[in-house]
Amino acid sequence: MATQQDETVIAPFTAFAFAVEIDIPDVSPKACSAAFSECDGLEMTMDVKTIREGGNNGRQIRLAGPLSYGQLTLKRGMTASDDLWKWFEVIRTRPRLRASAEVVVFAPGPEQKERARFVLSRCLPVKLKAPPLNAKDGMVAIEELQIAYESLTRKPVSGGGA
Repeated sequence: MATQQDETVIAPFTAFAFAVEIDIPDVSPKACSAAFSECDGLEMTMDVKTIREGGNNGRQIRLAGPLSYGQLTLKRGMTASDDLWKWFEVIRTRPRLRASAEVVVFAPGPEQKERARFVLSRCLPVKLKAPPLNAKDGMVAIEELQIAYESLTRKPVSGGGA
């Protein structure tokens, strides 16, 4: 019988069960009710510096450099909620306003058990794209939001889920 820890190591997380929680001060404590269909850009990259030692051609030294972070891209079916548009509008008059966001990954199934939580700090909207409109397609209107963030951490999940 597999233990909780064994399950975590053996079973990879699914990518379809997730929620996005965005807290925008003075605009919305839970923007969009976490209703996004796609989320991409949870990433950080370390710049590695390489040093070569004089006379030692067979070895190089690697030093950790500064971190850089990706840009989160969120897509959702357009609804009557205008939280994201309000956020962009507020940024024009208050450019120092920053939001916080968390991306939560759930286990499949009806109980929606939390498996992982990514915390993004000091978020700034950098692009908000209205959906392309085409009367002949009959597709869902998808709008896109891109968010720059200053740090990314993975928060421990209570109950041993991660």
